[in-house]
Amino acid sequence: MVNRGGRLMDQTRRRPGLFRHFLLTLRLNFRNRQALVYGFLVPVFFLLAFGSVFRSDSPLLFHQMGQLLTISILGGACFGLPTALVAEREQGVWRRYRLLPVPIGNLVAGTLAARVVLVALAGLLQIALARLAYGTPLPMHPWQAGVAFLIVTLSFLGLGLVVAALANDVPAVQALGQCLFLPMIMIGGVGVPLAVLPAWAQRLAGFMPGRYAVDVIQRAFSNSEGLHGAGFSLVALAVVGASAGCIGLRLFRWDSGRRRGRPVRIWVAAALASWVAVGCVALETGRLTTVLPEAAEYEAITDAQIAGITFGDLPGDAEFVTPLARPFVSAADRAPVEELIAQLKTWAPGQLDDAGQSVRNLVCVACIADVTRDPREGKVGRAIFDHLRKNFPKDDLRRALAWMILRPDDGTVINNAPELGFHRHPPQVTIRSRGVLYAGKFLGRLEGRISD
Repeated sequence: MVNRGGRLMDQTRRRPGLFRHFLLTLRLNFRNRQALVYGFLVPVFFLLAFGSVFRSDSPLLFHQMGQLLTISILGGACFGLPTALVAEREQGVWRRYRLLPVPIGNLVAGTLAARVVLVALAGLLQIALARLAYGTPLPMHPWQAGVAFLIVTLSFLGLGLVVAALANDVPAVQALGQCLFLPMIMIGGVGVPLAVLPAWAQRLAGFMPGRYAVDVIQRAFSNSEGLHGAGFSLVALAVVGASAGCIGLRLFRWDSGRRRGRPVRIWVAAALASWVAVGCVALETGRLTTVLPEAAEYEAITDAQIAGITFGDLPGDAEFVTPLARPFVSAADRAPVEELIAQLKTWAPGQLDDAGQSVRNLVCVACIADVTRDPREGKVGRAIFDHLRKNFPKDDLRRALAWMILRPDDGTVINNAPELGFHRHPPQVTIRSRGVLYAGKFLGRLEGRISD
């Protein structure tokens, strides 16, 4: 009983000490310039770069936030954490920590907790700057986005522990960190979108955790179903993170003078083996199919696919869902949407370089009017159809409309257009389903299979 009580009192005394170690770690990290540069300035640089590259997207950066937040986590995990740990080790801080009557796991846990806070601050900074500078919408599923961000952070911090264990000094951290950072940025689906990469690079990205990190964060950010369907990516991150974390703790060094033994290569190989295992499972289960860019997807629609589309189950033009007015024959018919017709000529989301996405955006306008029960909804649909026929080549238009019907979950959808006078925000999932119906009505008329 005495011993048990003594241990209880000892644990009670340690808790304030561990909290003070957590606060001390935060202060030391804010004093480390290199850690701050990689943790905060590098993500901001990528944010500005992405804002320039994807400036024609709508909404701007909404579908790149998974990549940007993964870059923030990579910077904090692969550079920020090991830089701080190695710098403290060189200064003898960890050698003095070793004298404390505290298990190594507690001290490392406090250090990792401090890094999670720093990475979270960098992520919040990116979201806030994207919102302020580019009007990027907030996550569709905030709580799920927070969970996804935490899981990715913990997974990548395991990689940071391995880097810290292998590096003899701070310059070595930069070299080793780049060995992780650059491949995932260039061909891992983090810095360069998967759809832009060649097929071989997309398959290779399946062996890197960055691809799965982007997937889970982006799903929580912009997918109407959130993390539903992200099970494999979550498991992949857990496997990679757990193996790297255990190996990082196994190789942890208190003193910079302590030499690494030969078995270190075996442990590093074991960490990389988890990457290979995840990639092999993804390959065998067909999860590494080539991702085509949106434009290529609509252009890849064949005449045979279009011929196989049926139009018999579409609602009538005068029914409650997806109404469509008769063709305009006079100025009086056109009058209620005259202003809208003029605005469509200069509406940026309808004039993208990607004709497929432009068509989808324009059809979304008809869907918004339909879902929100705009008094002009039927005429808005007719105005959109007339605009599409006038401004897009027929072959491009028919393939884009067929793409919407055959692949309703591809591309992005717009659920409000205040510049066109539509200020309400109906659910994106509803816009997608109505878009399939309107695309069917438009395509049927183009193909001469529905009479006007």
